[in-house]
Amino acid sequence: MQIKAINEELLLQNAVIVDPFKDNIYEADILIGKGKIKNIEQKIDPKNVKICEDLKGSYVAPGFIDLHTHLREPGNEDEETIATGVKAALAGGFTKICCMPNTDPPIDTQEAVRFIYRQAENLLAEVYPIAAITKGRQGAELTEMVELANAGAVAFSDDGTPLKNAQIMRYALEYSRLTGKPIINHAEDVDLKADGLMNEGVVSTHLGLPGNPAIAEEIMINRDLQLAKFTSARLHVPHVSTAGSVELIRQAKAEGVHVTAEVTPHHFSLTDEYMRTFDANGKVAPPLRTEADRQALIAGLKDGTIDAIATDHAPHTIDTKETSLDLASYGMIGLETAFALAMTNLVHPGHLTLLQLIKLLTVNPAAIMNIALPKLENGADANLTIFDPNQWWVFNRKNIYSRSQNTPFIGAELTGRIKAVVTKSHYISL
Repeated sequence: MQIKAINEELLLQNAVIVDPFKDNIYEADILIGKGKIKNIEQKIDPKNVKICEDLKGSYVAPGFIDLHTHLREPGNEDEETIATGVKAALAGGFTKICCMPNTDPPIDTQEAVRFIYRQAENLLAEVYPIAAITKGRQGAELTEMVELANAGAVAFSDDGTPLKNAQIMRYALEYSRLTGKPIINHAEDVDLKADGLMNEGVVSTHLGLPGNPAIAEEIMINRDLQLAKFTSARLHVPHVSTAGSVELIRQAKAEGVHVTAEVTPHHFSLTDEYMRTFDANGKVAPPLRTEADRQALIAGLKDGTIDAIATDHAPHTIDTKETSLDLASYGMIGLETAFALAMTNLVHPGHLTLLQLIKLLTVNPAAIMNIALPKLENGADANLTIFDPNQWWVFNRKNIYSRSQNTPFIGAELTGRIKAVVTKSHYISL
């Protein structure tokens, strides 16, 4: 990763611009100065411009936004820090990331929210904290949600700990209306999940492993959708993984429920067949599902039922993954591979257009979290992701900037690669 400060003007030549605001893809040059877009034209005279980057063959889009990242700081800096997580984000084309509150201590106070902002202040990606719904993420007593929102929390979630108590969930949704921030609840009935290590189905039966049934997710989503309808509050459903969940969300949207949803790259790229390898890097929550579920997720992306792609970047140390499946931690890293997996499994097979994909990574997540996303126009902040949609490459350990390396995609052949980002008056190339 090479980082250049843009002290004077930077000219990006021969770019193909993907503009999700205007539903347009066109060729142009981009002149940047003092952190702003100064001009976008077909051909800009490079005379007197000291720094020029020829982007022939590359595309430019607004900087990507990840609305579901685990940064582990404070408390588990051996897995990830805010600084290393930001490097991983930049390597994946993300210039803005939202971090989950499952830290130690959790992000459940104003000071905890301010701590995240202070730690990220001088880093090259913007970090937005998601605060806990309940104190200590214990599911019993609501946090001071209005104060947390005033401190800068962009949403509320107890992350991997589902809110079992429907009355607490109701109160959380009602209080969230005062803040205008969405509620994000890990969609899983923990009693139905029981000791399930992977998706319950044919593969789990063959392997003799305890299963986590699709209905464990769907029952919780159905409850939360009913509560969101009852309270007229905003609900965001994280990491949707089953066909039934997609249909529930589709129906709720048709009824006018204020719900948005996300899917992860690993859920639209892999199925429970991967678990035949017994690789604990495939152990995630919710689990990898069936091919029918994977196809339903893709259909949900195509018709707008699912609003965004989010990484659920979950770093873990080697010792918590290189162990038996029952003892291994849940989750995989995902920032560095998200775009390439989306290009490889969604765009190149023809499921989505490039413009649709860019919307799922930019304007849609920005709208969900109410995060400002600079437009591609004169005077706007230069916040850009540069990529080659057609470059074939093999993902390996040297491409990982996270502090952890728990991913099943090492050695994967991918098509579509991040080349650089422009953010905070810096040009960062990979």
